[in-house]
Amino acid sequence: MPATTRPRRERELDGVDRLFLAPAEFDRMVAAGELLEWSRAGPHRRGTPLEPLRSRLAAGQPVLIGLDLAGALLARAVLPDARLVLLHPPGNVPAQATPAGFEHTLAHDLTGRVVDELVGLSGSSFLAPAPPRVRGGPPAPPRAVR
Repeated sequence: MPATTRPRRERELDGVDRLFLAPAEFDRMVAAGELLEWSRAGPHRRGTPLEPLRSRLAAGQPVLIGLDLAGALLARAVLPDARLVLLHPPGNVPAQATPAGFEHTLAHDLTGRVVDELVGLSGSSFLAPAPPRVRGGPPAPPRAVR
């Protein structure tokens, strides 16, 4: 779950949609090395807390994070065994080859196809994302893929 210093929007829940942090707390996390990567977006900052990722990886659970190119390369520096997959618009294969540091490229033309390919790259024992839940209701149980 990403962390951000931007204000929470009306329908967002702290700790569910994102971690909404005061700038001083974000600075503390950066200084303590608690973020996998971080960047500035206008007057605000956003980043990926490292501890939840390490906990999941240590438990043998999959982790899928959406990052920009710079964030993905920073993630590679912290987690050298990470497998990087570049999603690109249909018909726009980056330089007709897989960019340095990335294992695969996928066109994000059809969501179902991309999900199938990502699951295939990751292995078939991964859990599919839980279906959306009604705000305030209990989370739905995860479902197995394939």
